[in-house]
Amino acid sequence: MTQATESPANPRADRSPHDAGWAALAGILAGAAGLALAELVAALVAPAASTLFAGGAAVVDAVPPWLKDFAVQAFGTNDKAVLLASMGVVLAAGAALAGWLELRRPPVGALLIAAVGAVGAMVAVLRPEATPLWALPSIIGIGGAVILLRMAIARLRPAADLRRQEGTTVDRRGFLAVTGVAAGVAVLALVSSRVVSAGAAAVNVVREKIRLPAARKAADPVPAGADLELDGLTPYITPNPEFYRIDTALRVPQLDPADWSLEVHGMVDEPFTITWDELLALPLEEHHVTLACVSNSVGGDLIGNALWLGYPIRSLLERAKPQPGADMVLSVSDDGFTAGTPLEVLQDPDRASLLAIGMNGEALPVDHGFPARLVVPGLYGYVSATKWVTSLKVTTFEADQGYWTPRGWSALGPIKLQSRIDVPRGSAAPGAVTVAGVAWAQHTGIAEVEVRADDGDWVPAELAETVGPDTWRQWRASIDLDAGDHTLAVRATDADGLVQTEAEAPPAPDGATGWHTVQVSVG
Repeated sequence: MTQATESPANPRADRSPHDAGWAALAGILAGAAGLALAELVAALVAPAASTLFAGGAAVVDAVPPWLKDFAVQAFGTNDKAVLLASMGVVLAAGAALAGWLELRRPPVGALLIAAVGAVGAMVAVLRPEATPLWALPSIIGIGGAVILLRMAIARLRPAADLRRQEGTTVDRRGFLAVTGVAAGVAVLALVSSRVVSAGAAAVNVVREKIRLPAARKAADPVPAGADLELDGLTPYITPNPEFYRIDTALRVPQLDPADWSLEVHGMVDEPFTITWDELLALPLEEHHVTLACVSNSVGGDLIGNALWLGYPIRSLLERAKPQPGADMVLSVSDDGFTAGTPLEVLQDPDRASLLAIGMNGEALPVDHGFPARLVVPGLYGYVSATKWVTSLKVTTFEADQGYWTPRGWSALGPIKLQSRIDVPRGSAAPGAVTVAGVAWAQHTGIAEVEVRADDGDWVPAELAETVGPDTWRQWRASIDLDAGDHTLAVRATDADGLVQTEAEAPPAPDGATGWHTVQVSVG
């Protein structure tokens, strides 16, 4: 006589933990396939519309100033990579949860993934430069993820139920086939998206073939004594690969100069649009200018000096004829970023504000704004240094705001007087120790730098030569140090007699202050 097998009161209770693991894997693979599909559709519609990048841009937009500062200080120019990696981990965990829920409480897992897609589509269409088509990548990608997840779990669930009822082993052939398809879809879609979006490589090819015209007004030559050439001391001219990059673009805009143009409009009598070829035909100028990020902490490295080639912004504004009452120019990037710059600064005939197309003798690197960006001496980049610029709107501070102003940052952003110790770092031999670094007070100039050890007397430093007040200045001094641990400090005085303040302040809302100090072990 065969004894009937009783079903437990809770049919889910006997499912093996192994089933939960396979379900989580199914969720991850389905989610990966969905994101890859979204990337492929975004490559066809608009690269910035991808679920991952649109979501990341929304996160960047939402972070408060203190969190932005923390990310920059902790990760520097790798902040975007860390953000995307963190989002990937969160999405993977969410996809695994969706797989587990789809096995345990169907269709909750599929609904969870669908909800992520709905949020992604909403975030994408709300981007400043978006169109309704930007919703497609998230809708199609997540739709595919839901289908693959349900197919995989539908094959896993009967096997789990059969094992519970009859004590059989799981035949995962069908399940593995579906998850294999999901993995294949992910790889194929991702590869296809890279092929479709090969415009990045194409833009680099175009850039490398560009031969910039000679400047009608060449920059003043760098004096022989501008670079002290000490080991560990930052060079006077920052090489392009080493120049800092801080911006809001998770995906660097890929602009073909043949398709690029700059619109000058707003409160002007004669609005106009200028193309790349028209810009190249103008009398271009070269200027050495140091740029600094407002997120640079005391002693930080988010600052660099380069030779820029471009056309004076004041000449563009003269052509447009700003109307009375205008006091700000809102520059707009191709990725939607905006910066509000005082009109009087851009009209200053003694300030080398450029619509720049060249950097250190070559076309702008793509990461630094190719084909055109703004370079404005004396202002932090968040209010002036717009990359991939496509629009200059003459307006007022009352009517418009730059990207960072409503997020708690100052509207004006003049660069503060600062100095930094580059050498020595860590240790030194007893006796005369060479202390060296850089100091900056853009558009004012550095008149004096002093260093001291352990709250002792200030020692004047030797100043290197410089092109002019719009660049930083190297310095060095010699201090006698006995064996032991010492604290070195530096302060600068600008050409107007202002002495760098000792008062410490964080970067937000208008730039860090304080004396840079380093600890040195002598022995």
